[in-house]
Amino acid sequence: MKRILVACGNGIATSTVVATKVKEYLQEHGVEVATTQTKLMEVPGKVEGYDLLVTTGQFDGQTGNVPVVKGMPILTGIGADKTMEEILNLLK
Repeated sequence: MKRILVACGNGIATSTVVATKVKEYLQEHGVEVATTQTKLMEVPGKVEGYDLLVTTGQFDGQTGNVPVVKGMPILTGIGADKTMEEILNLLK
């Protein structure tokens, strides 16, 4: 099972929407995933051990070797397919 950390400004609203959409998409493509939501400012202390970080806001912090995907297209719908494909490819 893959682990994804989803971060937004407050760790509640937009991260919930993105986490749900990402989880559904990955399940449709045969990838089992667990998502955790957090605030952007908490990412550096939480990201270790995750397979991927998806952000919906500006993030310039350290993630070690955890890849980062900008998740705003998932919210806006503009470029969402490309972003979802990128997530899928990173987790395969």
